[in-house]
Amino acid sequence: MMTNRINSLSESITIAITTLSQELKAEGKDILSFSAGEPDFGTPQVIKDAAIKAINDEHTKYTAVDGVPALKKAIAGKLKRDNGLTYEPNQIITNNGAKHTLFNLFSATIENGAEVIIPAPYWVTYPELVKYCGGKVVEIQTDDTTGFKITPEQLKAAITPKTKMLILTIPSNPTGAVYSKDELTAIAKVLEGTDIMVASDEMYEKLTYDGEFVSCASISDDMYKRTVTINGLSKSVAMTGWRFGYMAAADTELVKATKKLQSQSTSNINSITQYAAIAGLDGSADADIAMMKKAFVQRRDEAVKLINEIEGLSVLKPDGAFYLFVNTKEITQDTLTFAKELLDKKLVAVVPGEAFGTPGYFRLSFATDLDTIREGIKRIEEFVKENY
Repeated sequence: MMTNRINSLSESITIAITTLSQELKAEGKDILSFSAGEPDFGTPQVIKDAAIKAINDEHTKYTAVDGVPALKKAIAGKLKRDNGLTYEPNQIITNNGAKHTLFNLFSATIENGAEVIIPAPYWVTYPELVKYCGGKVVEIQTDDTTGFKITPEQLKAAITPKTKMLILTIPSNPTGAVYSKDELTAIAKVLEGTDIMVASDEMYEKLTYDGEFVSCASISDDMYKRTVTINGLSKSVAMTGWRFGYMAAADTELVKATKKLQSQSTSNINSITQYAAIAGLDGSADADIAMMKKAFVQRRDEAVKLINEIEGLSVLKPDGAFYLFVNTKEITQDTLTFAKELLDKKLVAVVPGEAFGTPGYFRLSFATDLDTIREGIKRIEEFVKENY
C-alpha cells in the first residue's frame, strides 16, 4: 500500500516524453526530440581532466555531507565574483542537482498547508515537490503580454497570512524570461515587512543573452536575508549527468537543517563530481561557456524566425535559457493533444504547456544543432498546415 503522499505525486512529463522519444528512436524511428532540458555539447575538457585527476588522486572516499572545503570555497568565490554576494562556508551546501536542493529546502520549510507562490508557466518539479511536502500551491498566471513575468500587483494580491515562500526562476524554464533589476526591486518592495522566503532558482544564469542577469539576493539586504539561492552546473557547462547543485542562504540554521536531512538520505554528493565542479566554478571553463552561449544565440534567433513564419503559431524571443515557449492559442488550447499527434504523425517531440501549468503553448528546446532545428520546425509547419 502506497502513501497518499506518494500517490499524489505526478511523474515528470518532460522526462516521460524524453524517455519515450529515446525508446522510439531505439526502435529505428526518425525522431527529432526537442523535449530535453539538456545541452548537446560535451562537458568541457578542463572539467573532465579535473575529474580524472580526482580519481588518480584517490578523492574517491566519503566527504563532508555539505561538500569538501575547496568546493565550497569555489562556490563562495563564484557568488562573490559574479553576483556580488558574500557567503561563508556554513551558508553553503552542495546537492545532487537542483532537484535535490529543492527537495531538501521544501522538506525543511514547508508543511501543513503552507502556501507557496509559483508563477506560471513554471518548471514541472516545483508544484509536485511543494504538494509532496504538504504545502499548497498558489499560481500566478502570466503570458506573452507580460513577457511571462509577474507584476508587483499580482504578487501582492496572492499573498495571505499562510504564504511561506515565493519561487522565482531566472532565466525561466520554460519561457526564458529574465527579470531586470528594476523588476526585482519592485517585487522586493512587496515582500518587505513579511516573513516570506524567496527560493531563487538561477540554474540558467550563464545563459542570459539579452540584458543583464541579476541575482535576487543582490537586490537589497532584506532580499539577501530572505533569499535562498539555488544554482548548479548542469546547463552552463553541460554537466547534467554529473548531478551537481548547490544552495546558499544567509540563514545558517536553514542550511544546517538541510544538511541534517541530507546526512540521513544521500549523504555527500559524488566525490569526483565535487572536484570536477571546482573547474566549472572558478573561471577555468569560461571560454567553453562563451562558445556554447554564442551557439545558443544563433540557434535561438533561427528558431524564433522559423516559428513566427508558421501561420497560427507565435513565440517571443527568450532572453535566456534554451527554450522557446510557443503560443498555439490561435489554433488550439489543447497542447497535450497537439504534442501527442505531432509525435505520432511527424515524429517530433515537444513538451505541452499543460506540463508547465499553461495550456495553449508548447516548449521547444533549441539545445540541438541548427540542421535538426530547421528540419524539426519544418515538420511542425507541415503538421499545423495538415491538421489545423
